Amino acid sequence: MNKELFKGSVVLNPVPVVMVTSRNKEGKDNVFTVAWAGTICTKPPMLSIAIRPERLSYEYIKESMEFTVNLPNTFQVRETDFCGVRSGRDTDKIKEMNFQMVEGTHISAPYISQCPINIECKVKQIIPLGTHDLFLAEVVGSHIDKSLMDEKGKIHFEWANLITYCHGEYLPMSKKAIGQFGFSVAKNVEIIEKFSHIKTYDQYMKNPKPTNKPLKKKTIKNKSKKKK
Repeated sequence: MNKELFKGSVVLNPVPVVMVTSRNKEGKDNVFTVAWAGTICTKPPMLSIAIRPERLSYEYIKESMEFTVNLPNTFQVRETDFCGVRSGRDTDKIKEMNFQMVEGTHISAPYISQCPINIECKVKQIIPLGTHDLFLAEVVGSHIDKSLMDEKGKIHFEWANLITYCHGEYLPMSKKAIGQFGFSVAKNVEIIEKFSHIKTYDQYMKNPKPTNKPLKKKTIKNKSKKKK
């Protein structure tokens, strides 16, 4: 690969895009969009979100030390974008976007009913970093749409039509798996057969896929001579 060197910047893409809801001590609710969210611990279950101190939700969350992460789907891209570019200081985004709010089970912050997945969190630590502060939070409960679970109780996130954020654009999450954890060393016959078509990088380079560049149309010349 022919690489080009860039100066230090966050080029980690794609990332999940979520809408975070919170409530201050006066009972006022707000929602804003976060693209910098991630899982950070299994036991206890924890996640993190990065927030600019000038955001209204920063004030609400720092005051209550609680928030809910709502995962939007492809039918909520406009709402997700709107909640990221409009401020709750001059716009009631919940009313504007016609969100149906449901009271939280373990925390005071409500969640958005229309979102397929909602994660209730309690803040454990706030770390100032620079332009953003990092909020480390423990997951105290989740609400999952029943239509995303199969008969065995497994959650199929790929059924939720979730979206990602990549360098300023929203993209749909693929519904087709190209592997699963441990498949490269699996001994289970079903798993081996399921992903047997997946190539290694070396195999791919020997027979790379065609580029996405549009093909030029070839003009076919008629060589037949006209009869006089």
